[in-house]
Amino acid sequence: MLLDFFVYVIELALKLSPIPLSVQRKNVGDAQALYDKVRQCMEKGHPNLIELTCEKVEEKKVTVLIQEVLAVQIYEKTAASGGTKRPGFSFET
Repeated sequence: MLLDFFVYVIELALKLSPIPLSVQRKNVGDAQALYDKVRQCMEKGHPNLIELTCEKVEEKKVTVLIQEVLAVQIYEKTAASGGTKRPGFSFET
């Protein structure tokens, strides 16, 4: 029996960038914590920089200027099927 494996995507929309920046977390709690951290930084404007890391490859990092972040969202992605719950807000019938 194949079990679905979920990953959680935290996606940042950046000013003047057509492609969002995203990182994944295996645990919903870790994903929610990162989402909350980015949101709080956006709200306070402090710190000026936020570093995002990769769980799989620890040396993989990116630092973002928090003033360049327009939006942050979190959504669930199923790794086994390759499917994604549609990010953002939509009416599904």
